[in-house]
Amino acid sequence: MIRGDAVDRHRAVERQYHRPVSSDSGASRISQAHPDRVEVRGRDLTSELMGELSFTEYFYLLLTGREASEEQRFFLDLLLVAIAEHGMMPTNVAARMTLAAEPRALQGAVAAGILGAGPVLLGTSEACAQLLAKAQERVEAGEDPDSVAKEMVAGLKAAGERIPGFGHPVHDPTDPRAVRIFELADEHKVAGAHVALAKAFGEAVNEGRTKPLTLNISMPMAAVMLDLGFDADTVKAVPLLARTAGLLAHLAEERKNPVGFHMAKAAEDSVGYEPPDKI
Repeated sequence: MIRGDAVDRHRAVERQYHRPVSSDSGASRISQAHPDRVEVRGRDLTSELMGELSFTEYFYLLLTGREASEEQRFFLDLLLVAIAEHGMMPTNVAARMTLAAEPRALQGAVAAGILGAGPVLLGTSEACAQLLAKAQERVEAGEDPDSVAKEMVAGLKAAGERIPGFGHPVHDPTDPRAVRIFELADEHKVAGAHVALAKAFGEAVNEGRTKPLTLNISMPMAAVMLDLGFDADTVKAVPLLARTAGLLAHLAEERKNPVGFHMAKAAEDSVGYEPPDKI
């Protein structure tokens, strides 16, 4: 039997959840569920969106509140495909090992993989977007793009900071995905100021180096998205959504062909144990 105070707390939560939004409180512009319909970004879900938009177009609408142009849809689709899967990377390994330990927790395994998206994997596109946006502000103020790139690279090096968008453990000397994104941006005539800056950063980073650093997918991804009107703080949403699809594929395979414990055993075998000195 539920105690009276627990019932009171539950009712209080219900009242808080269903209370009308007042003029001085926060509000969401994304969606609202009604008894007979669902409204998303000012459009009726069943009559205006279902069967009318692809998921890529719907994602763009959800993320920005606007309908995608043909080029925005094309390149968003392209980038989602480009970044969704990349082999047994740490994100996929973490997800598989989590599912092996708890086969019922699909959502937990997906979360384990996504939590690995940071400044080394997946999250670098956001850092690239922020770098390009700052550089473009200086260009719009009248500075030369090549000079801006060189000065910003020099400043990051002097501070001992890593320059986002460069280096890759597998792809060398070029990242084929980055090359293709630049090719298609030129072909579709969407390459603008941010793509030009991305290429300028590539020149600045590798100036004087005998072995060039690979310009990886994160830099052209950020550059094209900015040139297509995305905000810098939304760029990371693309690799997160795309990699979720890749994670779900790995987890579906893990259930049929488990390798999580094999990877755990391989990790244990590859790392030696050194006992501490006795005091």
